[in-house]
Amino acid sequence: MTEKWREEKWAEGFWYRGKVSRRRVVGWGGGAIGAMMLVPEPWRAAFGAAKSYKIGSEQPLSGVGAIGGKTALVGLQMAADRINKNGGINGRPVELDVVDDQSSPAVARQKVEKMVQEDGIDAHVGGFLSNICLACMPVFEHAKVVNMISVCLDTTLTTTHCNRESFRVHDYAPAQAKAFGPMLAKLAKNWHIVYADYAWGQSTRDSYADGIKKNGANVVGTTGIPLGTADMTPFLSKISGNIDGIFAILFGKDGVTYGNQAYDLGLTKKYISAGDGAVCESSNMPALGKKINGFIGINRYIPVFQGPLNTPYLHAFFDEAKKRLLKVDPSGPLPDRYVQSNYEAMNALKQAMEASKFEGHADTPKLIEALEGMEMKEGYDFPQGNKTLRKADHQAFLREFLFKIVNDDYQLLQVVAKDKTLVPPACTFSA
Repeated sequence: MTEKWREEKWAEGFWYRGKVSRRRVVGWGGGAIGAMMLVPEPWRAAFGAAKSYKIGSEQPLSGVGAIGGKTALVGLQMAADRINKNGGINGRPVELDVVDDQSSPAVARQKVEKMVQEDGIDAHVGGFLSNICLACMPVFEHAKVVNMISVCLDTTLTTTHCNRESFRVHDYAPAQAKAFGPMLAKLAKNWHIVYADYAWGQSTRDSYADGIKKNGANVVGTTGIPLGTADMTPFLSKISGNIDGIFAILFGKDGVTYGNQAYDLGLTKKYISAGDGAVCESSNMPALGKKINGFIGINRYIPVFQGPLNTPYLHAFFDEAKKRLLKVDPSGPLPDRYVQSNYEAMNALKQAMEASKFEGHADTPKLIEALEGMEMKEGYDFPQGNKTLRKADHQAFLREFLFKIVNDDYQLLQVVAKDKTLVPPACTFSA
């Protein structure tokens, strides 16, 4: 299957499996070419003929998730480049095998099956749309390949659909709702939830409804909006009744559409406006402009240096990501949580591969053991902060940032420590 994304202008700076030219091959012996032709030129001399680790990554580089998929790939490539620059993993370089899932579960599953069956990947870091993550998880489970979920937020990935091979090194809705629920209950007594009507939006809706109710407030109505809806006014104009606030669970272009049209309908003036931080990711902010001011949200990463976020680690991450994002999007978007979570998922895999002395597919059981219960310390590998990857369900817990949009920018309201986001595991692995 041809990967058309590789021919696009924005992809010129990315290294991936199969990217090689005659100019780069000339002068290398046959053995060295076989092992090293997929590794960027600046690092070949350092690694000699060492066999590279093949890390697969399925991302939506076209279709409804394309904007987020491209920024996610920036984070993954940042981590791979930094790993190779600093000696690789166990003395071996990292090679990325990237495929475009076209925002389609059927396409994604077909391409993931090829990665594990034909390409022989050692592990996988990726997954953006939750319905695609759900479709592909059984493939990794059957092939016994570690799957580091790098964006997908559907709650069931680490609850009812959990498996031994899959790990999520970022947050999920139950933890977010626990962190945000107390503030939401103070902001408004009666909430209406607007959500993306697919796996992630549905499970996140349920988690927030539960969190709001546990803190003494009410959810008096919900509105599901299909992905890619260009005109949401028929849905939003029906919102009325005894409500004080609207909580939005949307992302990408849908987040922009919601923010603009809710403002135009007067909903953000009439009601408290809050929601998942995906509504106003940094990549959405230019298109939202002043219409998103007053929005109160939660996110695992926001591109500001306020309070405890003013660290050398976050500055270094921000500067490098911003430089790379400019090559993908000339408008110069700021880093978002998709860059952050892919960057840190790759670094988490590296930490576990080194701890388990992972050599290849046969060592997957040892790699799983190293990941289960793994602690990640705040630093250049994990600039977002400390994390715990719980053994029981392979779900990570990390600090959350509550913010408000003021004067078209993020204002940090509160940092919720990772220990304050803990919820009981709801997963039983099959034998």
